[in-house]
Amino acid sequence: MGYSARYHATSLIAVFLALAVGILIGAEFGGDALTQTRKNLENSLVGNLQDARSHVEDLNGELGHANEFDEKVYPVLSRDRLQGQRIALIAFGNLPSEITSAVEDALGPTGAKLVGVGVVREPVDTSSLAEELSATRFSEVATDPEEMNELGTGVGRQIVIGGTLPEVVRGGLFSHASGEFGPLDAVIVVRDQPEGMGPVQRSTANALETSMVRGMSGTGLPVVGVESTTTEPSSIGFFQANELSSVDDVDTTAGQLALVYALGGSEGSFGVKSSADRLLPTDLSEPGS
Repeated sequence: MGYSARYHATSLIAVFLALAVGILIGAEFGGDALTQTRKNLENSLVGNLQDARSHVEDLNGELGHANEFDEKVYPVLSRDRLQGQRIALIAFGNLPSEITSAVEDALGPTGAKLVGVGVVREPVDTSSLAEELSATRFSEVATDPEEMNELGTGVGRQIVIGGTLPEVVRGGLFSHASGEFGPLDAVIVVRDQPEGMGPVQRSTANALETSMVRGMSGTGLPVVGVESTTTEPSSIGFFQANELSSVDDVDTTAGQLALVYALGGSEGSFGVKSSADRLLPTDLSEPGS
């Protein structure tokens, strides 16, 4: 449930110090002065290497205790908090596997069920959407931005409350879709736009994302944006601009706990990045606090 970069950094320091010692021992220096310098440097590096190894052992011990604490405390704080709730995961662009795993881990003890997963295709396939909607009022969606906004709002709303529209556009809208959508109790949103989209493609994608989020959040049910500590660029600003609660460290135990409570109704921007209001909801005693 998360692994701090400082452990990697310390381990690398130890490795490089070991390499330096090996290089110096294997090198042939001429002259007494150089020999003495080499010995002094060897002794210094060996001492640093021993210190670094000791520090790594200490940090690994701390990590073991932290993981043990997480494994014991997280289920207690999250158990049955979302009992019986139906949750969907909607991703814009791509859905990183580590996010899926983190969400599944987060929901594990809660009693909630992840009933549907949809990945919105980006760049948006406007031609396919227009073809699928040719017999509806959205027949000009490929050329009319207002129709695209109305479509996104309608799809977002029906993902949550139920309806036929998400199924009608399933092939054109989603690059991947599994399970079923509404009626839901909450939605988790991921935003991972692909690189290489042109200005027009990105503008269309942004408009569709905004309208879909508007439709989902307009139902009054919790819609929570998530990303990991390593997500770059961050989409927390997008979530905040659309008045969604968000979690920027869903790959950690704290982030998963924040997600559970946000799905239960807690509001805010939770996590460890500069855009976060705080690490966790202020009161973890009751869901929805």
